[in-house]
Amino acid sequence: MLKHKLLGCQKSLPLLLTISLSTLPVLPSLAQTTSVPPPSSAPLELELLTKPRGAVITANTINPQGLTTPSLWWAKENSQNKLLDNWIAYPVSEKEPARVDLIVNQQYWGLLEYLERYAFVNLLGSVARKNSYNVRVFNYQQELLATYTCNFNTSPALCNIRMNIQNRLKLPRSS
Repeated sequence: MLKHKLLGCQKSLPLLLTISLSTLPVLPSLAQTTSVPPPSSAPLELELLTKPRGAVITANTINPQGLTTPSLWWAKENSQNKLLDNWIAYPVSEKEPARVDLIVNQQYWGLLEYLERYAFVNLLGSVARKNSYNVRVFNYQQELLATYTCNFNTSPALCNIRMNIQNRLKLPRSS
């Protein structure tokens, strides 16, 4: 008799769980209420590397009063194998938040595994985020390789990394 009661309970437990779960209220998740904006769709302006204008800052910009924001020089000097070649930092505008377009050396980028690329984007994105900058990563062929975009209206800032799908596919290294 005890065995029969246990079997009956085992059969009704999934039904009770289904009824209980279906009657719970559905609360909106944080991701639904505070989303990360999409990365900027503005084109990469490589000519600004040699002829910066306005408040645009590059790796070659020098500020005589002190460090220029965002301060990526340390990251550039310490990036593995000189991966980070240059950058263009755009100030906040009426249309978009501030952003930094990183230009990487394609030869070194191509040698990195997916997780190494992700770590690089995360490191530099974290540095830029401290100064409320979003990040896009390009090569000199102006291909968008990755983005690090944040919603700075939340505390702490809610951020998202996107990697180009082609960056996930990599042929094994030949010996």
